[in-house]
Amino acid sequence: MPQSERGRAIYEADRRFVFHSWSAQAALDPMVIVDADGCRVTDADGRSYLDFSSQLVYTNLGHRHPAVVEAIRRQAAELATIAPAHANEARSEAARLIVEKAPASLEKVFFTNGGAESVENAIRMARLVTGRYKVLSQYRSYHGATALAINATGDHRRWANDYGAAGTVHFFGPFLYRTVFHARNEREECERALEHLEDVIRFEGPGSFAALILETIPGTAGIMPPPPGYLRGVRELCDRYGIVLILDEVMVGFGRTGRWFASEHYDVEPDLMTFAKGVNSGYVPLGGVLLNGATAGFFDTRPYPGGMTYSGHPLACAAAVATITAMTEQHVVENAALLGREVFASGLAELAERHPCVGEVRGLGAFWALDLVTDRDTREPIAPYGGTSEAITRTLAAARDAGLLLFHQYHRVHLAPPLTMTPEEARHGLALLDEVLEVTDTYTTTGA
Repeated sequence: MPQSERGRAIYEADRRFVFHSWSAQAALDPMVIVDADGCRVTDADGRSYLDFSSQLVYTNLGHRHPAVVEAIRRQAAELATIAPAHANEARSEAARLIVEKAPASLEKVFFTNGGAESVENAIRMARLVTGRYKVLSQYRSYHGATALAINATGDHRRWANDYGAAGTVHFFGPFLYRTVFHARNEREECERALEHLEDVIRFEGPGSFAALILETIPGTAGIMPPPPGYLRGVRELCDRYGIVLILDEVMVGFGRTGRWFASEHYDVEPDLMTFAKGVNSGYVPLGGVLLNGATAGFFDTRPYPGGMTYSGHPLACAAAVATITAMTEQHVVENAALLGREVFASGLAELAERHPCVGEVRGLGAFWALDLVTDRDTREPIAPYGGTSEAITRTLAAARDAGLLLFHQYHRVHLAPPLTMTPEEARHGLALLDEVLEVTDTYTTTGA
């Protein structure tokens, strides 16, 4: 509970009137945030926190970036809203800039209000183009909370919403640290994961699949960069069986991994790509689907049966134009690559050497995960799948006490700071994390 009068009023109103997502309501104790600037947020009692989470991995330009704030202000004064049937400058320019940064085969943008809607519409497009229904997606994935997107999701949040009627079929992707393929190295993991995927396609009916959707780099599921050759292998399987390949870049798009889109690391071009979050740093809700020429052309003479009242909203698109322009002019994507190369890769490796709770470090750019374990030899997670533990609760409390905001999921903590973070700020964050992990170490077999 905040100590300030303003903070208490906000907190009490939240607890009385707000229904929160993904939560048991009575167990909530939300932090009251009243201000944010750059890489820091401030609570109702005036305490500042270094934001190593970009909230839900979307404030790629940091908080209160002046160019984006000013663009929203100007757009609101000129054309605050307009129906999506009308062309407007903000939407046209946002689409042009997004296509310019995207893989070369992607030519048009269908705007949505967020990532889940992007996934819903990408799958709908694939079904219409192919005349097929079933969809392949990975375990250890997250694609959104709307009806179809949550069924495509491959983690426990799907379970309560899955009635087996969405036509989704899940498969295991490569993840050497917790391999289900008994692989000894990345080459074996890649080969066996692709063999497994083709077996699933063959036994489920090759002619029944409209689409295969996967996160280029799984995000919430654990930040697991795929091994060399895997995404190329998936592309080849999709081509072989006439399946539309959808890459979900809602979390990793727009510079997060040190490239404009994570697919650039793997030299793979999808048929459709979903995006949201970093496209305008989350200042106004916006998402979309990038379409290749063949998919867009299919609807030249056929109406597309889908749309949203706020599709391509002028305020959101003006924020996207300002975000992409600022990221280009200020070399923000290059800074993300530098943070990964010169700060996080080496700094997190050093933390792993010092702390027995760190089983593995994974990531690239400004997108990293620490897999926390009770025992490095057995790789026993420090919290159960789909749940939490005292160890994680105390770790997050220690981070908050240290003035550090982390993204976490089950037994992992993720580091995904704003891409504008300086190397000095990032090193300071790692120093705070070093202190925090001393608490986590007490829950290991060596620290007990």
